[in-house]
Parts: sequence; C-alpha cells; structure tokens
Amino acid sequence: MRALLQRVTRASVRVDGATVASIGPGLLILLGVRAEDPPGVEARLAERCAELRIFEDERGKMNRSVREIEGEALVVPQFTLYADVTRGRRPGFDPAAKPDQAERAFESFCEQLAATGVPTRRGRFGASMDVELVNRGPATFLLELPTD
Repeated sequence: MRALLQRVTRASVRVDGATVASIGPGLLILLGVRAEDPPGVEARLAERCAELRIFEDERGKMNRSVREIEGEALVVPQFTLYADVTRGRRPGFDPAAKPDQAERAFESFCEQLAATGVPTRRGRFGASMDVELVNRGPATFLLELPTD
C-alpha cells in the first residue's frame, strides 16, 4: 500500500460536477493498494500518516503531525500509484489490487485513519473525480511500509 501525502491548506473532490468531500488545512492522501499487500497494512499506514511530523511548528520546523495541528484528511483512491511504466509507452496495472480488494482496503484505511482522531473525508471509489487542492509548501511525501 502506498500513500502520497500532500500538505494542503484546502482540498476537495467533485464527481459529476458535485462536491462529494472537502477539507480545510490538513492532508490530501492519494492511496494506492497493491495486490500483494499483507493483512493489517491499512492500520499501520493510517497510524503513520496521522503521526508523520510534516507540519510547521512555531519556529518554522516540520515538527507537528496532522493530529497535532487538528487538521483533516481527504483520502482519494489512486490505483495508478501502482502503475508499471518501465516498458513501452502505456502503463500496466498488474501490481495494483483488483477493485473489490482495493475498495475494502481503501475503506479500512479510511476507518483506521479516522480512529486515530483525524477527521477523514473520502473520494468516491471507482468514480472519475476532479481533485482540487492548494499544496502548502509545496510539501509532498510518499509513504510505503516495508512488507517483511
């Protein structure tokens, strides 16, 4: 499982022109699920996202977590994070989880993140979404937990 975190001042998701989720300051998390993700990875990655100290403290140092700033999270399913672009001109998606597995993992991740105390909004799984954000910094981080 991969999480691409973007520190934002605001973010929103629209489906068919209607806003389905929006947040103020916090994290936009693009979440990719791999076919071979081990059980329990959702909880570990959610905790890591909640605790990662990437927000500035009073001295301007990245020393505070999204929980510490009382920020929110907007989680968007993003199977293309597991695209294989090593050959040819068209990406392959074999490493990505199939939709039913990916949707269960996505929902579990969102529930686990909310359980850490971070207000969590969601994009719509399987939908074509318009994602709008204001990246603060800009600051973007890729998290992937070891699988061993």
